[in-house]
Amino acid sequence: MRAHSTAQSTNICFNAGANLQHLGRDATPSTHSGEGENRAHLGEHGRMTKLTHLDEQGAARMVDVSAKDATVREAEAEAIIVLSEGAYAAVMSGEAPKGDVLAAARLAGIMAAKKTAELIPLCHSIPLAKASVEIEPLADRHALRIVASAKTKSETGVEMEALTAATIAALTIYDMTKAIDRSVTIQSVRLLSKSGGKSGSYTVDDK
Repeated sequence: MRAHSTAQSTNICFNAGANLQHLGRDATPSTHSGEGENRAHLGEHGRMTKLTHLDEQGAARMVDVSAKDATVREAEAEAIIVLSEGAYAAVMSGEAPKGDVLAAARLAGIMAAKKTAELIPLCHSIPLAKASVEIEPLADRHALRIVASAKTKSETGVEMEALTAATIAALTIYDMTKAIDRSVTIQSVRLLSKSGGKSGSYTVDDK
């Protein structure tokens, strides 16, 4: 029998920031007299919570946004990655085995934002007007805070582009520091804010 080595894993926690109504086996919304077949599901804040990437038979689909107006939309996402003391010191001093970790992570995040539609199956391919990645050292935790932002003028938002940029930047840091410490942990990835579009603005509540 082949020997099994102990797996070393990176923990990634995604905070979706929304309470979606559970859809059972029949994904078609229930209908009642006077409410119509496409009655929206409303969450506790009055926002729509219907899973728009599912059709009425529950099959995955790409949402048709052709009827929407092209408007300016922005989004910002955050990833936190925690390193060992040694790995953090190597990153901050520029002495990591693979070179300049922070510069590589920034470029990787920007490139990922532009490739989001190729990575996430049901995302629309949209023209990015801006994509940026900033990395803030958190010395007391031996951690790095990655903040990615994206901007477009389009029929759909750029939340996924910002989230993808932050995630890939964090994964790049892991790749470039794993030779020093394989226990480096991507602690969280989340949307910080979004603006534009029919659903309006959102800002994370850290209270």
